[in-house]
Amino acid sequence: MLATALEGLAALGTVSARSAVIASAPVGPSQREYANAAAVLHTRRDPPALLQALQRMEAAFGRLRRGQRWRARVLDLDIVLWSGGSFAAPGLTIPHPLFRTRNFVLTPALGIAGKWRDPVSGHTVSQLHARLTRPRPLLR
Repeated sequence: MLATALEGLAALGTVSARSAVIASAPVGPSQREYANAAAVLHTRRDPPALLQALQRMEAAFGRLRRGQRWRARVLDLDIVLWSGGSFAAPGLTIPHPLFRTRNFVLTPALGIAGKWRDPVSGHTVSQLHARLTRPRPLLR
């Protein structure tokens, strides 16, 4: 599934890097485990046009955008970071508002874009990953 999705991304531009695939637990009510990966895509499309193309790809894979949020889905494509910095439009915010708190996003991104900076916090993907995964003392 992910290999086919990467082929679809390549049709939108040039995929210059792709991460390893990791397994993760679901967010929300879904009960299944997910496979997650990241890619660096070079494209001439602006963020809204890219989002529209990604949503068409999701629909081609059978994703329905109605009903319960965070339900099980075959494919979920997000624009997490953009070389243009921050971007906001109806239905699209870059950087993705929750990426800093999601290990299933930061772990794949770390291997291919560890030096990319979050334009909001100023931290690199590597620094954000370290902050999220550092050992913490147990509460008593």
